Amino acid sequence: MNDTHPLRVLMAEDELLAAEVLEEGLLDAGFEVLAAPDGEAALEIASTGACFDVLLTDLRMPRLDGRELIARLRAGRPDLPVVVMTGYPPNGGTRALHDGTAPLELLTKPVELSRLVSAIRQVAGQA
Repeated sequence: MNDTHPLRVLMAEDELLAAEVLEEGLLDAGFEVLAAPDGEAALEIASTGACFDVLLTDLRMPRLDGRELIARLRAGRPDLPVVVMTGYPPNGGTRALHDGTAPLELLTKPVELSRLVSAIRQVAGQA
């Protein structure tokens, strides 16, 4: 990750209002945001060669859920830092979502913006 540019966050969130609030808050916190309405759209954004530093994803989404999105993106980029937001945390917490050494943070909804910003910076190595 390059410290000369703001962190770029690829955000996959299927709840429209939540996505708008999160995007606005992250922009205000100094991040660049690539917003996707679900995992499939996030995968499409990534496949176009879009540059991003951190994946921020909901866990339960239509078409392609967060768990599968993480697996597919990390197949090509095993060191991708990830922050997962969910109202339904999996049994086993981050261990249930983590199959490598790349940073992963699990947050339970509703997520406070300050906690989300801290988690993104932490997984990106800027905490």
